[in-house]
Amino acid sequence: MSAQISIIGGGIAGLTAALAFRRKGLEPLVFEAAPQFREIGAGIGLAANAIKAFEELGIAADVIERGRILPAFSVRDHKGRQITYTDSKIVSEKYGLDNFAIHRAGLHAYLLSQLDPVTLFSGKKAVDVTQDSGGVTIRFEDGSTQHTRYLVVADGIHSRLRKKLIPGSEPRYAGYTCWRAVIDDPGSGISEAFETWGRDGRFGLTPLKGQLYWYACLNAPQQSEKHRNFGVVDLQKQFAAYHDPIPEVLAATTDDKLIWSDICDLEPVKRFAFGNIVFIGDAAHATTPNLGQGACQAVEDALVLAQEWDRHASGKEAFRSFEKRRLARTHFVVNNSRRIGRIAQLENRLLIALRNAFFRSLPASAAERSFKKLYTVDF
Repeated sequence: MSAQISIIGGGIAGLTAALAFRRKGLEPLVFEAAPQFREIGAGIGLAANAIKAFEELGIAADVIERGRILPAFSVRDHKGRQITYTDSKIVSEKYGLDNFAIHRAGLHAYLLSQLDPVTLFSGKKAVDVTQDSGGVTIRFEDGSTQHTRYLVVADGIHSRLRKKLIPGSEPRYAGYTCWRAVIDDPGSGISEAFETWGRDGRFGLTPLKGQLYWYACLNAPQQSEKHRNFGVVDLQKQFAAYHDPIPEVLAATTDDKLIWSDICDLEPVKRFAFGNIVFIGDAAHATTPNLGQGACQAVEDALVLAQEWDRHASGKEAFRSFEKRRLARTHFVVNNSRRIGRIAQLENRLLIALRNAFFRSLPASAAERSFKKLYTVDF
């Protein structure tokens, strides 16, 4: 049976797109490679632009209920001295609710609950696509096929279909590797998110609802064997000289909670739309996490794609218009996030001192310009 719209990928981008189309009266089929629809990530932040998109979809209140609104975000040095400080209330007054954190699995489960189970197919890894005048044929690893009039590809940074249509679009290593974990909050009293920049690495902490999400980034060769085998004890040694509560948080973490991955992004591509096929989310514009915009841009993609679908007579036209609206914005996020990552991962003492002094001296207007660029949306 042929479908009107199919979506490859059951992560946040794919599920939000399915929900956005459903709000337009459509029921796209969603195909996920994993045996089950399950999100294995840790915590994520959703900024004002993503919350606005959820408001447009009518689900902001439900999403907010499942996470935690944070009053502030600060950047500190390894001794805990403030480098920058952002009052979330001030930002929220201008751009809408900002600095919201949620467990990725919680958001994923909620999005799944908003879709019809009969439209969800797991264990379906797409390995190839072909187009003709009638639409797109998807070939899956299990040998089955699915014909669809239009295809939305949202299968992440390692998208096999993107690599076919955009040769050379391999993930690009950022130069640092990362550990993440979500632990039960032992009554820490922590209410604000922070990130600490130091010679021995970068450490971030975000309180969730009853839990703490932390991450640690170290400069390293890609797929380093040394770091592949790192456990909590190794991270405790690495960050032993860092301010409280970092040592305590690591001490409360067990090895089975650790998620390790190299940080990668995609060099900005020139196209998202290919006839009856369009790429969204990390499959189109994977970014490093330094601006907290990976999930936010995926959510924006989903809403904008559904809006353009409504405005055009054909899916091809909608996909081209989506591309025009999204290319420059996502390129800005990818490029600036990568730049911030290089700055945050400095190891040279002199450069660190200069960096910290520079950021401490920045006027509030500089941060305001950044917020305006990120949080001003066209929907």
